[in-house]
Amino acid sequence: MAALPVSKMAAAGRCRAASGSAGVTSRGRGAGGTMLAARLAGRARPLVSRAGPCVMVAGLGNYGLRGTRHSVGMAVLDRLARQLAVAEGWRSDRRCCADVALATAHGLELLLLKPRRLMNLNGLSIASAAEIYNLRPEDIYLVHDDLDKALGKVAIKLGGSARGHNGVRSCISALHSNEMPRVRVGIGRPEGEVTVSSYVLAPFSTGEQERLEQVLAQAVACLLEHVLQRRVPMGEPGDRG
Repeated sequence: MAALPVSKMAAAGRCRAASGSAGVTSRGRGAGGTMLAARLAGRARPLVSRAGPCVMVAGLGNYGLRGTRHSVGMAVLDRLARQLAVAEGWRSDRRCCADVALATAHGLELLLLKPRRLMNLNGLSIASAAEIYNLRPEDIYLVHDDLDKALGKVAIKLGGSARGHNGVRSCISALHSNEMPRVRVGIGRPEGEVTVSSYVLAPFSTGEQERLEQVLAQAVACLLEHVLQRRVPMGEPGDRG
């Protein structure tokens, strides 16, 4: 496991609780989902009731290494915030050492979260936010990179093991649960003699960048479709059942 350059992690170091070494190694939906997400975006409201959000969506990554393959989960969160018209609503919440934004989609209140920590400490931010907003593990979606899926492949995993991903492992440890659903965004595996550590910590290649926006849109559509299928039929909009 490679150590992260200190200079690149200056931003993450701003939170006192973010000390420690970085966990730097880890292990689509169709047009219908895209149309659903587009419809939801038109109904998004950046206002949350006093009852608080019903679902947290957390993008895993190394806060100081934006734009790398390992932090694609945070890129998905940025895309989701734009689609739900809350891209200007991000704020730093020192209570959980994370950037957070509140949104509403189709009557369902969401907390969007990007930990201001290194990958293998992401779970500390997410667990703190879960306590603040009174959210259960099954109410928390983890969005993260997946080496075992090719770029362009997006899948939902309902709980289970971390499958070698340090960010997910951190969340399981901090939340004392493995019930969190995950949105797995494929980044593919390195070719030739490139190590996994250097591969995941590197930016997407030029060719990958050309496809990335479509991949992010696909991940957002997949996420929103799944969240609403689970939540909306359970009662009135926003009802946690």
